Amino acid sequence: MAKAVQKITLSPSRDIPFNKLVLSQSNVRRVKAGVSIEQLAESIAQRTLLQSLNVRAVVDGEGNETGMFEVPAGGRRYRALELLVKQKRMAKSQAVPCVVREGGIAEDDSLAENDERVGLHPLDQFRAFKTLSDVGLSEEDIAARHFVTPAIVKQRLRLASVSSKLHEVYAEDKMTLEQLMAFSVTADHARQEQVWENVSRSGYDEPYQIRRTLAEATVRASDRRACFIGVATYEQAGGRVERDLFEDDGGGWLQDVALLDRLVNEKLAAEAETIAKEGWKWISVAVAFPYGHDSGLRELEGRPADLTAEEQATIDALNAEQAKLEFDYQDADELPDEVDQRLGEIETALMAFEERSIVFDPIDISRAGVFVSIDSEGRLSVDRGYVRPEDEAQRGNPAIGQGSDASSSDGQASDGSAVQRTAILVAGAAADAEDDDEDAVRPLPDRLIIELTAHRTLALRDALAENPAITFQAVLHNFVLTAFYRFASSRSCLEIGLRTPTFPTQAPGLRESASAKAVEARHESWKARLPKDEKDLWDTLTALDGTAQASLFAHCASFAVNAIHEPANRYNEGRVSAHGVRTRLEQADVLARAVGLDMVQAGWRPTVDNYLGRVTKPRILDAVREAKGELSAQLIDHLKKGDMAKEAERLLDGSGWLPEPLRLDDSASEPAEPQGEAGALPEFLSENEEQETAPDEDRPQQLDAAE
Repeated sequence: MAKAVQKITLSPSRDIPFNKLVLSQSNVRRVKAGVSIEQLAESIAQRTLLQSLNVRAVVDGEGNETGMFEVPAGGRRYRALELLVKQKRMAKSQAVPCVVREGGIAEDDSLAENDERVGLHPLDQFRAFKTLSDVGLSEEDIAARHFVTPAIVKQRLRLASVSSKLHEVYAEDKMTLEQLMAFSVTADHARQEQVWENVSRSGYDEPYQIRRTLAEATVRASDRRACFIGVATYEQAGGRVERDLFEDDGGGWLQDVALLDRLVNEKLAAEAETIAKEGWKWISVAVAFPYGHDSGLRELEGRPADLTAEEQATIDALNAEQAKLEFDYQDADELPDEVDQRLGEIETALMAFEERSIVFDPIDISRAGVFVSIDSEGRLSVDRGYVRPEDEAQRGNPAIGQGSDASSSDGQASDGSAVQRTAILVAGAAADAEDDDEDAVRPLPDRLIIELTAHRTLALRDALAENPAITFQAVLHNFVLTAFYRFASSRSCLEIGLRTPTFPTQAPGLRESASAKAVEARHESWKARLPKDEKDLWDTLTALDGTAQASLFAHCASFAVNAIHEPANRYNEGRVSAHGVRTRLEQADVLARAVGLDMVQAGWRPTVDNYLGRVTKPRILDAVREAKGELSAQLIDHLKKGDMAKEAERLLDGSGWLPEPLRLDDSASEPAEPQGEAGALPEFLSENEEQETAPDEDRPQQLDAAE
């Protein structure tokens, strides 16, 4: 006969007046944690008591009930009710629903109630917040009812809006909360699911990688174009901005790139129309111009606009105030914040006067042009006064430019005479179509090698300008080739005559490179020291000491560097002439070794734009394998080319890896070591006095060193 299963009996429940309850010393909770008593009291006031108290009857010494009940489980709820009574928001005789427990151990009941409690899964909270939002509660209402900030509610609602398929992955613990947060940067569920499928298989599923992939077809709010028109203007035009509520996103991502470009072009064109009223012959407009865009153009010499009496008075007052503040606080260890702020304001105001507009001759304006673009901070950049070679012929015609300083839309001057109309050219972006055979290791495309060697040429110019002694030796080497090897079949990479070669193609990032900025800063510094009239130049150079002459000589000579790859010509065939004279590119290697050129230190690193996106998959894998090892290459060998290039850029970042055109050819023989101290300046450059001519027997030795 089967034994009957004993049925359990639940503890009875009853309503007990609050003033008949006391907190039990058997409650195991001693440390305060979680929601505060005050917040719990507010929750009870809003919703009443959602969970009964667990109580036991208090008995006297003889075991008889006293009518009082102790609370071993539910102590925080008891304290919250006690607070409501103290605040006179609840009567002390208010009946409280309780479960009356008999038998067992009070401490065991208290421990079990806390141990067996399961917290809400975050996904359930996200969905619950969404339900409250759907029934009409605002974000502020939800935040107030659940004691969180509105920002947290926004985050939870954003997470609730992620694809339901990704919610299922997260619920199964196959995705972390940080990864789910990363997917919230876009509302496109199909895109979310596609990216998860890719990153989950590749292993490159870090939150930052997910964010970067989702935002790759958008424009950051910090982009110069967005800063130029303003995000508010973009949104007013119907553009959408996605924000990351969990990370600092720098203002978010602008989704409609076509709209952004249209707004930028319209604003640039409007600015150009305003500038055209000044009477310029042409205006070239672009978001950003490439490095060397003004090559071959003559820059006009204008003069700063005259100050008005009011402006001069303002400058005098600012200078006086600045001098007084500096005198008053000259002994202070640290300036007060308000004084430091005021001095900064004065400096900014004075700088604005120094950078006032430049005035040009109206005749010059009529044959010159303007470059209008956006600088890296998103501000309008207007570069006036450039004359093209074909317009130089007009310089001798005094009639040109008469009345051209003011024109109307119908091409008439204010006095009714005809004037030239300004030609406004807006640059457009043309996509390069390149053959992308991914199945074999092919030679690097000529265009890519040209771009890479353009970077190298610019860096070599900068490095050469920093080494006056080697620059002099390189120039002397070229002179020797010209004087003693008249029929040499090749030439040095230093094109004497200061004919600055142009770059046949514009390599990405060339204008913003560290080498370009260093060359430009150095050039402007020398320009300020040289006389405006070329008749005074000789006397100025004579007055310079040997070190200054050598530095200026090096700077000027560096502009002649040409280490750019030129496909299918006699200068880069990789052969050595019968006289042992190196080809142009080989001589560039010699020069690079001499100045210690390091393209990594010069700021070049492999990116999708400048290399990885331009070569085949085997080339990408070879680069990663060489820099990071076979294991890293295997991690990305299954990816499509676009994804592979992006991951390779991340893997190669900081590795110092360089493609072949940017490396030094160590197999080439080293040039002859110069006699005397390495890198030392010739005596006639190191001292500002006349030196004696070296004996004849020393001259062949000096020539060998130069070669």
